[in-house]
Amino acid sequence: MLVFIPAETRAGERRVGLTPEGAQKLIKLGLTVSIQEGAGQASGYHDDEYKAAGASIAGISAISTADVVATVRPLENDAIGQLKSGAITISFLSPANDAQTVKALADKKVTALSFDVLPRISRAQSMDALTSQALCAGYRTVLIAAERAPKFFPMLMTAAGTIPAAKVLVLGAGVAGLQAMATAKRLGAIVSAYDVRASSADEVKSMGATFLDLGLDEVEGAGGYAREMTPERAKAQQDALKKFISESDVVITTAAVPGRKAPTLVTSDMMNAMKPGAIIVDLAAESGGNVDGSVAGQDVVLKVPGGSITVIGCKDLASQLAVHASKLYAQNVVSLLTLMTAEGVVTPDEEDEVVQGSAVVFNGEVRNAMAREALNLPALATGKGE
Repeated sequence: MLVFIPAETRAGERRVGLTPEGAQKLIKLGLTVSIQEGAGQASGYHDDEYKAAGASIAGISAISTADVVATVRPLENDAIGQLKSGAITISFLSPANDAQTVKALADKKVTALSFDVLPRISRAQSMDALTSQALCAGYRTVLIAAERAPKFFPMLMTAAGTIPAAKVLVLGAGVAGLQAMATAKRLGAIVSAYDVRASSADEVKSMGATFLDLGLDEVEGAGGYAREMTPERAKAQQDALKKFISESDVVITTAAVPGRKAPTLVTSDMMNAMKPGAIIVDLAAESGGNVDGSVAGQDVVLKVPGGSITVIGCKDLASQLAVHASKLYAQNVVSLLTLMTAEGVVTPDEEDEVVQGSAVVFNGEVRNAMAREALNLPALATGKGE
């Protein structure tokens, strides 16, 4: 069976769906691997490396004969139109936000597996691309903050006097948030953090950060993710955080609810109380933003008493670490395909909970509940979808 890796087409995307090392692993499973010419170049993986690993180099037309197509971003409509019936696609695919892409995939009678909805269970850890890419994003976020902040992160004792360490507040203690805490701590900052899940306190402390207990009810959903808050709970949280935000030199926001708009954590009123020169880095800007007025890929400068602050809306963070982000993502792809492959044949088992959970579309049927809702389709019978 042929696994084809097209070049990513979204502007700013530098990652690739499979590395030469990953191609070699799939070939050992008995699969044939083909890479679109130049697909890995932006992430530092060249055609000659793929050839040396046993893969072939082809044009985009090879997608029409592929049994499996693996990408980072969802395929665009032109590429979907070239898929053969029964093909399998693997990518990030938001059931609610990419509804029209989901419909196009269903119309082609393919099976579309998405890392966005991969079950968070122990046997799927090696396939968890949300985690691997969040690791990259969390690290990169702090580097951006440190570069843009008008202060040192570490405390410095000099002949000219002592420079106090920067105060960094991280909102959200998922994988990205924890990596941000660890990186900020390594750079010498004083780090504090908050998450709606009180159970994350020990993880925060293990990163060397101080967990903020706001005395509010815990908000935890399925799979260890946070769930959406009521407006009343959100307002109480914002009021309690205002003091800590006003004292911070850098605020990094990383909160997300899978399949939904990112929750608003920092309001205009809260920002108005911040120190002049403070930096806010909104990692969730691409999914609606944790910060009022943040724009993905742009800086927004806001006036505050005595000066201004800067809100940095993040975009394509993992892609900015394309070499290692691609390496991690490729292993996620390999692990998922290994689960479904026997004797060189990829056969998704719809009874397997990993396949069942990650299949937004299965053999042309939209299986994911959020996607069905977005497409105004009736709910499936119990046992299918989420």
